[in-house]
Amino acid sequence: MFESKPILCIDFGAGGLKLAEFEVDATGSLRLLRFGIRALGLPAAQDGARESALGRGLQELLAGHRISIRGCNACVPGLEAFSKFVRLPPLDAAKAAQVIPLEAQHHVPFPLEQAVWDYHVLGTLSSGESELVLAAIKSDSIAGLVRATERARLRLDVVDAAPAALGNAFRYNYSEVEGCSALLDIGARTSNLLLLEGDKVFWRTINLGANAITEGFAAEARLPFAEAEKIKRAEGFVGLGGAYVEPDDARQAVIAKIARQVMTRLHLQVNQTIQFYRGQHGGTAPQRLFLAGGGATMPQTAQFFAEKLSLPVEYFNPFRQVLIAPSVNTAELARVAPGLGEVVGLGLRTSTQCPLELSLLPKSVLKQQQSIRKKPYVLAALAALILVMSVMGWFLGRLAAEKQAAIAERKPGVNHLQRKARQLELALAKKTRKQQAADQLGNWMSARFYWSDLLADLERALEATEANTRHPGIRPNVWIEKMTAEVPETLEPEEESPRPSFNLEFLRRYFPEQYALLQAQNTQGISPLPVPGRPSQSQPAPAATNEITTLHLTCRAVSWNQVFPSADSQLTYTLLRHLHDSPYSLNGTNGTRLTGLMVPDQKTGTFAFEAILALKNPIRL
Repeated sequence: MFESKPILCIDFGAGGLKLAEFEVDATGSLRLLRFGIRALGLPAAQDGARESALGRGLQELLAGHRISIRGCNACVPGLEAFSKFVRLPPLDAAKAAQVIPLEAQHHVPFPLEQAVWDYHVLGTLSSGESELVLAAIKSDSIAGLVRATERARLRLDVVDAAPAALGNAFRYNYSEVEGCSALLDIGARTSNLLLLEGDKVFWRTINLGANAITEGFAAEARLPFAEAEKIKRAEGFVGLGGAYVEPDDARQAVIAKIARQVMTRLHLQVNQTIQFYRGQHGGTAPQRLFLAGGGATMPQTAQFFAEKLSLPVEYFNPFRQVLIAPSVNTAELARVAPGLGEVVGLGLRTSTQCPLELSLLPKSVLKQQQSIRKKPYVLAALAALILVMSVMGWFLGRLAAEKQAAIAERKPGVNHLQRKARQLELALAKKTRKQQAADQLGNWMSARFYWSDLLADLERALEATEANTRHPGIRPNVWIEKMTAEVPETLEPEEESPRPSFNLEFLRRYFPEQYALLQAQNTQGISPLPVPGRPSQSQPAPAATNEITTLHLTCRAVSWNQVFPSADSQLTYTLLRHLHDSPYSLNGTNGTRLTGLMVPDQKTGTFAFEAILALKNPIRL
């Protein structure tokens, strides 16, 4: 027998809370059971007061609708969740796991270690590039959201970005619509413009919302924000200007004028976004506009954008393909439906596979949820363990008694075997001494060929470096000028010689393999090639010993920087990579690495650099 579990979805908007409870019926369709909206006013839009306002409002909303569900899906507004559409060269799964975090660090405007972030691959473009969307939210913001839900005794199962949830709701309800559709969601502080075209999706968060109308009217009428918001909702509409007659009521005229100014600014941003989508993402012009969000319900908003964009405009109905329970007030639902698209998209995250799936849930919360889910199994395992231990205790007691009797019976034979064991130990000790002497002789024999094998391997590394850095018009040549176990003097560039350029960004863009090697070296504690102009760190003198653990190599190579800008850097790092591959090299912290500067010699057309070869097996003198 089919048993459906309820799904609680919460939209933590900039100006209020929107809540809906769904269930999935036996056919897999989503059904709305109840919904609720609570405006939180100006405090919800202020960083310092937002967390407490959300927590208090959520508790009151849950109590008012008698909701006892503990798990919930939630979304954060575009104001808090940064998003960015990125194109990358064709990547397999292994390389994507390495490259995408680097791209995220490059595009996200705050440090990744201070954020929760995720990405979704949208598909492959005709150019062969992969397109993905990055989403990130500051750790402080998501931590405040977690605390607010915990105070309401809720558990976050999914945290999504509001534009992604809205896009999933649109595709679910308007799957048959062809061509490009624009979906404008006007919120309290921000507006989200989504452009959906087949499998393609693009969105932009615009820092302009319905609160701008309230703030302008409050300043003009010298009213508190809460009172101005109430009057705006009751009497406000968007002025159309031109031949349209202005209202006789002075207060309505002020609201209409301010609303028109705000909507005009929003229209300019919408136009710019559409042009960017068509020019940079290869999209087509939208054929229709859907309006969503609480700010879009102001009278004459649809007529305003229809005139400005010359497009058919209709209000987005997120319940077009969603079943409605008989207990739902459909008249009230119809009035607020355009603002509930996000909660429908959140319900789809549990009921079906969505085209866009982002997870901004902190890892700490995920681990805590996994622990909670495992708790019943842990308790059952603990009870089973106690039962097993009780049985084992009884069994081991019986077994111990039988063993004591067997030991007493076999004691004479054991004494005899112990005497034989001592004799065997003496024989084995004698054998071990002879084996150690034989091993010492073998080590002496192996040491005779160590130097020749090491030099042969260095020659292999030089030849491999020349082969692997060959480009059209470039015939690399590198050799070792000096090799010593002593700390060499730091190479100093000639005063008249220009320092070589060393550009990490250039390596990253045009030589990804060498850049990835550089990142791996940094992770393993290998010193990268110093940036020209910075003095290299002097090395402490090694302690007196009869072993050589490091060799200092002074290398020289023909410079091809005039032909290929990064040729010298590429050759240097390629040699380091082959030194790392040597069976004689010790890698890791203070292992084989480059040191000093790349020093050009314009007279000979060469450049010099130093490398430290840390030996895996010391050379004994």
